Amino acid sequence: MNAFLELPEAKVLLDPGDLAPFLQDESHLRGVLPLAVVKPHGPRALRELVSRAKSEGFGLVPRGAGTGKAGGCLPTGRSVVVDFSEWPGEIQVSPQDLCLSAPASAPLREVKAAAEAQGFFYPPDPNSWESCALGGTLATNAGGPNACKYGMTRHWVLAVDALLEDGEVHTFGISSVKANAGPNLGQLLIGSEGLFGFIVGATLRLTPLPREFATLLLPVKRWEDLLDLPGRLCGAGYLPSAFEFFDPAVLAELRAHGPEEARRLPGEALAILEFDERGCTSEPFLEGLLDLLGPLADGLEIASDARQRQGIWAVRRMTSAFLKERHPKKVSEDIVVPRSRLREFFTGLDRLGIPAVTYGHLGDGNLHVNLLAAGEAEPTQLEQQLMDLFRLALSLGGTLSGEHGIGLAKRKAFLALADPAQLRALRAIKQALDPQNIFNPGKVL
Repeated sequence: MNAFLELPEAKVLLDPGDLAPFLQDESHLRGVLPLAVVKPHGPRALRELVSRAKSEGFGLVPRGAGTGKAGGCLPTGRSVVVDFSEWPGEIQVSPQDLCLSAPASAPLREVKAAAEAQGFFYPPDPNSWESCALGGTLATNAGGPNACKYGMTRHWVLAVDALLEDGEVHTFGISSVKANAGPNLGQLLIGSEGLFGFIVGATLRLTPLPREFATLLLPVKRWEDLLDLPGRLCGAGYLPSAFEFFDPAVLAELRAHGPEEARRLPGEALAILEFDERGCTSEPFLEGLLDLLGPLADGLEIASDARQRQGIWAVRRMTSAFLKERHPKKVSEDIVVPRSRLREFFTGLDRLGIPAVTYGHLGDGNLHVNLLAAGEAEPTQLEQQLMDLFRLALSLGGTLSGEHGIGLAKRKAFLALADPAQLRALRAIKQALDPQNIFNPGKVL
């Protein structure tokens, strides 16, 4: 009998047919067959897994819902996938503390719904928010449209419960915004992609639920006119809760092949602007905004009710899946450049001649650059195009990933382009916290 079947407090999958779904996530990559997939149901399972991994020399690969886009949850080498989808725990909201606690297995949609049911708001909203697990969003420091105003996942984490190298679950942080007893080890784990330990639960900060939304569909006749707008808005004191965009090529794809509502989208390029502050639907607020937009306001549409708002966002939310269905071998990157240098980025992209289409989070400079023909490109040519893209972002004060993480997909580029001092520091931390390299080996570093 396989020894993994004897694990306490766990469900174990060993049949190759059962293991096959764990070889993929939402990236273009594919992992190797793991020794097993273990679904832990309690701390004894984790304790035993860590002990065996150290004594028998295999790695542990964390997995939530498998919606990541960087290959971070794919098994590599001799490894066991630790699937946290059945990890126990309940979502608990504390209105007095303005926080919520939840296990890593909790679907993000249920976390957000639990907060909303009591009049509170948990802002992180990656495109996969209806299907992803909380643990994956913590491990990758997920973003989404709301990051424009509210920041990334790490801005909303008060405490984390994490499995470390000793096989025990430790809690870092408290259910309060003020906790300054030494460096914040919990924040070190957020966005670490499981390199230092596995997050099994968290306490999250909440804010009162927005009561007003002004949702604007902004078509433009000239694509370039959008590129200075994020900086102009912020400079004038207008901070959108979201500022999304479609470049002309993405818009053309949606019009030609998308659903009926997408085929009616106006403009050469298009933006979605949303505000959620008190008074954002008032005449003075909207009049000031229209004055700032000037000629760009020609053709502006403002959602008149919740149904229209949902319709606008439905097209944006389906864009990634639509492009993936149309171009199944595409490669999607998520570089970032400062708002003030967006125009320089697109000028540089044209100069490089990289065959890409872009959409995403213009308000915070997080651009989803899609190479639709990546599957037909020679591997060396594709690698060069991606390296040129990353170097362009870095040269403008940006970075090679805004919200997807490094995982397997960007590991080679990260190792080549990161500051050597950063790599030395990360490797030193890895050595200190995981000296036998059992946690997610072969990723990032």
